[in-house]
Amino acid sequence: MKKYKILIGYVLFSFIWILVTDNVLVTINISKEALLVFQNIKGFIFVLITSFFIYYLVLKREAYITEKQEKTKLSLLINSMVDFVNFKDGEGRWTRANDFALRLFQIENVNYIGKKDSELAEYTEFYAEALRYCETSDEQAWLEGKPSRCIEIIPMPDGTTKTFDTIKIPSFYENGSRKELVVMGRDVTEKVEAEKKLAESEQRYKSLFEFNPELVYMINLDGKLTDVNEHFVRFTGFDKEKFINKSVLPLIATKDHSRVREAFKSVIYHNTPWINEEIEMIQKDRSVKVLRCTSVPMIINEKTVGVIGYAVDITKQKETELLLLKSEKLSVVGELAASVAHEIRNPLTSLKGFVQMLQADSTENKHYYSIMLDELERINVISSELLVLAKPQKIQFQKVNINHLLADVQQLLKSEANLYGVTLDVEVNTSIPLIDCEPNQLKQLFINIIKNSIEASANYVTVTVGMVNNQNIDITFKDNGCGIDEDRLQHLGEPFYSMKEKGTGLGLTVSYRIVEFHKGKISFKSVVNEGTEVNVLLPATKP
Repeated sequence: MKKYKILIGYVLFSFIWILVTDNVLVTINISKEALLVFQNIKGFIFVLITSFFIYYLVLKREAYITEKQEKTKLSLLINSMVDFVNFKDGEGRWTRANDFALRLFQIENVNYIGKKDSELAEYTEFYAEALRYCETSDEQAWLEGKPSRCIEIIPMPDGTTKTFDTIKIPSFYENGSRKELVVMGRDVTEKVEAEKKLAESEQRYKSLFEFNPELVYMINLDGKLTDVNEHFVRFTGFDKEKFINKSVLPLIATKDHSRVREAFKSVIYHNTPWINEEIEMIQKDRSVKVLRCTSVPMIINEKTVGVIGYAVDITKQKETELLLLKSEKLSVVGELAASVAHEIRNPLTSLKGFVQMLQADSTENKHYYSIMLDELERINVISSELLVLAKPQKIQFQKVNINHLLADVQQLLKSEANLYGVTLDVEVNTSIPLIDCEPNQLKQLFINIIKNSIEASANYVTVTVGMVNNQNIDITFKDNGCGIDEDRLQHLGEPFYSMKEKGTGLGLTVSYRIVEFHKGKISFKSVVNEGTEVNVLLPATKP
């Protein structure tokens, strides 16, 4: 409508201009030359005025409309954004803001244009402090002189907070003075919360994985180790880098390979956990650890991607169980031995006395009497061994030279060694201190060990004495006899276990008990057809 009014005004002005100027020139009495000049001047002025109207009506109007359209588009654009958008001039006065920003600061009904943040703070009590802080933050952006980014936390009326990732873009005039500041902030509250939860989850995972007191491992679908915590070194003796992306089967005892493979398939294909299963692991030094393993499927996005599990070292526990079992057996045997030995010895003494009396009174059947006395003596020896296994009585320890004890034993067994064609050699060590012990029991211990070596088809038996850590005396018995296979070694010391034709299975049981009385250790190393080495470690002073 305004456009048509301007056009009508232009037409009226043109008619008036022509009529007025022409009449004025006619009424003025001037020469024709001057009239011609005024007519030209009037025409030029009219052209200028017409040009102005044309510029205003066409070019200027189109530019105005275009600018208005661009501003409309900009308003639509910034109002459709989920971010808050704010434009400020060089003095910090608001020039434009989208609806999100107005709602955020609760100033929808405020004429914000031309006002600073501190002035707008007067219209909203809840966000007054936040708006005042914006001026300080804006000043920092101006000082940086380039687009900057910061995280701003804005409180909400419901008591929560929202986190905004804010970008501030300053622009300057050519002379360096401040022109405009564009502020855009995106609500990243959910993203920050998700990242926080992820970080907490990762920290819990790291704590569970890295700081777990036991071995924790991850295996992919190809059966290769993908990750393991630092306890891998303690369990295996190897650096974990040596087995990353490799199979762990070489670390597992051969007898457990098939069971481990089946368990792996069950976990991967059927999602069936493998719980508290025992396997043997071979360490770097070839020693064996017993592990109790639990493995479960590792599922991501409802898809099994591998196996995760942990292993507990129960080697000491298994050893303790064996010791307890052996101790229980010895306890039972001891109780049985005490009663049996006492019951046997009384009639045994009577039988032996009557046989000796009959042997003295009769010259007939002398051979049979001799055999009877030998067998009765054998029963007496067995009952004596049973008494050693009985509940231990108080032992009287005394200071003794271990060399003297071994010399006595050598003298006692010299004839038996000669009978079997065995060379018995005891190497004296004069630097060994006196030992706190019960000498008769140690003699019995040494006799049992040496007699076993003599009867093992050995050619020689060597006894050496040494010192360990200036606290323990080490006595080693070595022979070149038939040796003991691995299966039998595991049963040495068990009551009534013997491979000898006439053995009672009590000799080594008694030996173990004597070593136990003295708080020492006894161990066996043997190779079939090569020989056996027995090592006895005794504390030099009474424990």
